[in-house]
Amino acid sequence: MKLVAGAADASDVMDGPAAETGDASWGLAALSPAERSREILNLILCELDADKAEEIVTISLEGKSDIADAMVIASGRSQRHVGALADKILRKLKEAGFGRARVEGLPACDWVLIDAEDVIVHLFRPEVRAFYNLERIWSEAAHAPLKTDV
Repeated sequence: MKLVAGAADASDVMDGPAAETGDASWGLAALSPAERSREILNLILCELDADKAEEIVTISLEGKSDIADAMVIASGRSQRHVGALADKILRKLKEAGFGRARVEGLPACDWVLIDAEDVIVHLFRPEVRAFYNLERIWSEAAHAPLKTDV
């Protein structure tokens, strides 16, 4: 199997029998958990970039939380754009053999959360993103060790 850096879809990630039959799940199943996580993150980032998401930020959660390895935060220009970004990400994940992603917030599309196992995606309208300011919450400074003067 070949892994192509910057793979945007399932056909770039695999070769052999899976590529011939179009069965993308074969490619992801053969990856180690760390490789799988990187491929899912790469797929999400490529899709967000292709669909003109704004202010894309990736935050590594390794060592900070056990819920995921990475968090991606991005903005859409409107509710419709946020919904379209979420739909395309979910479709690409399913095409790549990762159909178990969970989603919250699609009806309103102010803040859509996609749980893709090791990658958490937050898609916001700009005003909502500024209000919740997740980047500040998950930044290094927000988790600096407490000083004890004992």
